Amino acid sequence: MDHSGHGMTMDLPPFTLGRALEFSPDLFFLIGCVAGLGLYGWGVARLRKRGDAWPVSRTVFFAVGVLSIALVMCTKLNDYGMVMFSVHMVQHMVISMLSPILLLLGAPVTLALRALPVAGRGSIGPRELLLKLLHSRYMRIITHPAFTISMFIASLYGLYFTSLFDTLMSSKAGHVGMMVHFLMVGLVFFWPIMGVDPGPHRPGYVMRMLELFAGMPFHAFFGIAMMMATEPLVEVYKNPPASLGIDALTDQNAAGGIAWAFSEIPSVLVLIALVYQWYHSEQRQAVRKDRAADRDGDKELEAYNAYLASLQGRASQ
Repeated sequence: MDHSGHGMTMDLPPFTLGRALEFSPDLFFLIGCVAGLGLYGWGVARLRKRGDAWPVSRTVFFAVGVLSIALVMCTKLNDYGMVMFSVHMVQHMVISMLSPILLLLGAPVTLALRALPVAGRGSIGPRELLLKLLHSRYMRIITHPAFTISMFIASLYGLYFTSLFDTLMSSKAGHVGMMVHFLMVGLVFFWPIMGVDPGPHRPGYVMRMLELFAGMPFHAFFGIAMMMATEPLVEVYKNPPASLGIDALTDQNAAGGIAWAFSEIPSVLVLIALVYQWYHSEQRQAVRKDRAADRDGDKELEAYNAYLASLQGRASQ
């Protein structure tokens, strides 16, 4: 019995973690993951070949981020996700909230800018095109909080509470496009907040935290709304295959619980990363001030003391 709408037999046995983790690759994501790891590895190797360092932690973060995409798209989790709302929601949450954070902590844009060769005078190469894209008006728009937060929210409510989801799930291309959309929305949402790679918007740390928490309540409300629903909301999951032995409404409630829980986990991870970055930023600024004081004999402190002395002189007159 075909439930997917694009030629995949979905009479799957009851869900178990062992079955879900069996290798079942989606060719588009398999090629993308292999290419991503290969290009990143090439960049790291190029830096080391010329004697430049690259943090091992960044390589690990990026590799785990790519593997997290492969985990949900190149195993039978992807097959089960076609007929089980709860499994699909795991895919959605991982690829839109966990994978982007890990990829961004790997600083792939910074690596590309350092690894790509500079084009000759008067010519434009990959590095120059990347810089042009980073400073383009298009990039300023799609990384602006007004756009990223709106897209983050619309990707939940505008997709699952309309017929758009059923339309996308009816074809292989639609399903792949939807998952790519989830990944891209996650990347542009967290990119300005994480602040590892250069970008058009680089707000202060307090503003980044506000941006982070601006979208999270909507995410939690979405999960709660699904948990409280008294009937299936998405057509494609209304009649799960009998071989699964599941109830559509119970499965939908589980999907809502997963969405609600995932609104907390990435927030904590990003908050930890932000506090860590903030601390090290303050440390670097303190070191720069100390070095400047050593060079100029602490003129800033002398000027401040002179200012205090002038105030005291005025008060005594």
